[in-house]
Amino acid sequence: QVQLVESGGGLVQPGGSLRLSCAVSGATLNYDINWVRQAPGEAFEGVSCTSSSGGGTNYTDSVKGRFTISRDNARNMVHLQMNNLKPEDTALYYCATNLFISTDCQLGAEFAFWGQGTQVTVSS
Repeated sequence: QVQLVESGGGLVQPGGSLRLSCAVSGATLNYDINWVRQAPGEAFEGVSCTSSSGGGTNYTDSVKGRFTISRDNARNMVHLQMNNLKPEDTALYYCATNLFISTDCQLGAEFAFWGQGTQVTVSS
């Protein structure tokens, strides 16, 4: 069974950076991996995704130019580099997957497998 574990969250000032990591285990293939966040009192929001092959990535408009998703398949890791963080980015961040194999991953908020989440707080 696929398991996902996030790490790297924390407290950072506006304009700062964080690098989130998602460790993937139990997978025999390199599936599409998504980052999803939930701000306090808000719905789940698809943030970014990386395709299983072809280098395809996707981002929600609010993070384009600030966040970069990458994957290191040799180490079974997916990362989300978050730069120029804003208070609006404060949320619980999850990595998740539907075990899709594609070259054009899609953002979403409903997945079969989720990590436990890592908290990102952007505040002065």
